[in-house]
Amino acid sequence: MPVRNLSAVALLCLALTCPAAAAVDLAGAAGQYRIDPGASRIGFAIDQIAGRGIAGVFANFSGTIRIDGQQVGRSEVDIDVAPASVSTGQQRVDDFLRSNAVFDVAHEKDISFRSTSVKALSDTSATVIGHMTARGKTGNETFTVQLDSQSKNRITFRITGKVLRSRYGMDVGTPIYSNVVDFEMRLTATRQ
Repeated sequence: MPVRNLSAVALLCLALTCPAAAAVDLAGAAGQYRIDPGASRIGFAIDQIAGRGIAGVFANFSGTIRIDGQQVGRSEVDIDVAPASVSTGQQRVDDFLRSNAVFDVAHEKDISFRSTSVKALSDTSATVIGHMTARGKTGNETFTVQLDSQSKNRITFRITGKVLRSRYGMDVGTPIYSNVVDFEMRLTATRQ
């Protein structure tokens, strides 16, 4: 028997005798989780007409994720972000974003998101709709969530969405800077 056939037989035997890796799916990840900021990232980007725009992250945030295994639509997401923790790598830009022209961190301590509905798109993805509150204004926002990995006690999601900053009174600089903020998040959470 040629060597390559032995390898295929060995792999087949291994596949039949070894338990398969757990499938990644939302229903299988059912439970209550706390977001781990040290293993997570909330990033954003704002385009500019003639330039590279602004990109940054928020360093301080917390939240919980509850996945209902019976009805994914009854799942919940709560996230609080400290706008004072914004970082673009440019101190001048960070100071401006923290000023009363944008986040007004002297008076506003957090930006919150509370889900109001979850709609499964597939076994591993969903649309999450909820209320975002910033600078005392609340708007409805929609994010797409993709379950990247799961283990017995940890899950990791990739989340994307677009938010209009004018909705929250932060539209200074438009139209030179886009009114649209692109969010790209990677949230890892630990089962409680």
